[in-house]
Amino acid sequence: MAEPVPSPIATDPDVRREIVDTVRRFVAREVIPVASDLEHADRFPAQIVEQMRELGLFGVTIPERYGGLGLDLLTYIGIIEELSYGWMSLTGVVNTHTMAATLIMAHGDDEQKQRWLPVLASGQRRGALSLSEPDAGSDTRNISCRARRDGDEYVIDGTKAWVTNGERSGLVALAARTDEGISAFIVEKEPGPRFEGISVSKNVGKLGYRGVETVEMSYADHRIPAANLIGEPGRGLPQILGVLEVGRINIAARAVGLARAALDAALEYAGQRETFGKPIGEHQAIQLKLADMATRVQAARLLTRDAAERKAAGLRCDVEAGMAKLFASETALEVATESMRIHGGVGYTTDLPVERYYRDAPLMVIGEGTNEIQRLVIARGLMARQRNR
Repeated sequence: MAEPVPSPIATDPDVRREIVDTVRRFVAREVIPVASDLEHADRFPAQIVEQMRELGLFGVTIPERYGGLGLDLLTYIGIIEELSYGWMSLTGVVNTHTMAATLIMAHGDDEQKQRWLPVLASGQRRGALSLSEPDAGSDTRNISCRARRDGDEYVIDGTKAWVTNGERSGLVALAARTDEGISAFIVEKEPGPRFEGISVSKNVGKLGYRGVETVEMSYADHRIPAANLIGEPGRGLPQILGVLEVGRINIAARAVGLARAALDAALEYAGQRETFGKPIGEHQAIQLKLADMATRVQAARLLTRDAAERKAAGLRCDVEAGMAKLFASETALEVATESMRIHGGVGYTTDLPVERYYRDAPLMVIGEGTNEIQRLVIARGLMARQRNR
């Protein structure tokens, strides 16, 4: 069972609106004009990420006493939606960082919080979450990466897969097997392909989600202080699963942002492109598509907001986060596909961002637990609630 993750105090709605509007303007000015070129080149957006750091986006949910903005989850998902509207890859840079910070906020001791949260909040060091392995994706209990206690240290050996921010990170929230079970650790490292016993053994080429690294990381006799253990040994899996609820809400929010961008592109094109003497948006076949696309986007947004509100209130939201992630990601895939079909041949070219939406959307169906797994999470959660009534 996932352990609960505390949320910051609710943000004033006017403040939330102002912050989200600021990010929207930033995306329109700095991201949209260059996103396609950076994405096609698979080039890390260093300048944009630095501007995101200056805006405080790496410390959105970290409390002010640790140097963060101390904003609530509703503000966070609003920011994520706007970033994804411009370029979905940017949300991955923030998401894995935020999950690492959330793990420390929820389960770290006072010394760990004082030590790591300020550098995460400022963006001075980037965070990564490392759970999956080549033979342990959805089957998290099959984790084989080991952390062996040796006096005041743990010695880590094993390989982790699908690590976003892995090479550029300075702090990695790592799940590893100890004598007590699966435990959570913070691994400190210098950014780069190699640091002491850590090496980036593979940089994964991807269909979409380009410009941000997704790597395989190997640990060989890498030593960390025993003080880097988060919480109690053997409790790492439920701790990280609780953090993954935030990740799934993030996935839902970025899916909404991408779907909204694809819908807006379709609406604009439908008003401009003419066939048989009138804009294609006046043809009933196109109108039916646009109506269904807009309805699904709004439903996805409301499901995402509901999950975020429950999480912010400290309520269990495994079912709600799963529903939001499931529906919003499927919506992003469907709306991106329909937008391409409305664009016709030009939508299949690299001249417009529609093809990028089409390539980026499948990530949300797979990331933070496949949608097949989400259906199991939802069903099991519903049955558990029924038994506990």
